[in-house]
Amino acid sequence: MTEFVHLHNHTDYSLLDGAMKIDDMVAKAKSLGMTSIAITDHGNMFGALNFYQKCKANDIKPIVGCEFYMAEGSRKIKTGTEFGNKYYHLILLAKDNTGYKNLMKLNSASYIDGFYYKPRIDFEVLEKYHEGLVCSSACIAGVVPKLILNGKLNAATAMAMRFNDIFGKGNYFLELQNHGIPEEM
Repeated sequence: MTEFVHLHNHTDYSLLDGAMKIDDMVAKAKSLGMTSIAITDHGNMFGALNFYQKCKANDIKPIVGCEFYMAEGSRKIKTGTEFGNKYYHLILLAKDNTGYKNLMKLNSASYIDGFYYKPRIDFEVLEKYHEGLVCSSACIAGVVPKLILNGKLNAATAMAMRFNDIFGKGNYFLELQNHGIPEEM
């Protein structure tokens, strides 16, 4: 049987977006015979320790990550409205201890000097703390999917290549989802 790992999951720590409790997520993964699962809550890592401990107690490999909010420009610019100062989604997963430390640094930076409506990162901090991380383009709220949906394929390709350059070959992936909505088909 081919193994499958869910790498984009929100728990009740993703306020107004996730409803699954960590205990329930880990129990479901175990009941399905899954050997690994990821946590990628929106803009925070508040559940990471609990998730890690529950997975380890159930012989499941925990993959700690976060669905960051990526500022369109500098994370330090705090003007405009929520919709005027755009941000995009970006999934980052730790592949080792260095990656976990960099997730924590990115998360801290998003709150300390990037918070404006949402805790945001930007390319400046991403380029500084990319080591040990795997990146995916995220859902349709990610910058690459948004460009594709708007028919800007050359810009989407250039942006995907920028992420690939930052994370290195084999560490950036285009994410595919199918929740039955037309934009994902």
